[in-house]
Amino acid sequence: MARRCQLTGAGPAFGKRVSHSHRRTSRRFDPNIQTKRYWLPSEGRYVRLKLSVRAIRTVDRIGIEAAVARIRARGEKV
Repeated sequence: MARRCQLTGAGPAFGKRVSHSHRRTSRRFDPNIQTKRYWLPSEGRYVRLKLSVRAIRTVDRIGIEAAVARIRARGEKV
């Protein structure tokens, strides 16, 4: 499963893990991706989206119709 948000495009970020002795090794910061199902009234069906928690809050603010329009504008299939 790709760890990428369908609305914001947020993906993993990379950095360094620093030990007590200050040795650095690579690590990965994964976004908090959740699968969420929304009712899409204009199409009369449910859509299942993989969203970061920040994007879920955005959907709550702007509405599912506007969010799906943004996802489709990015070129993703819903």
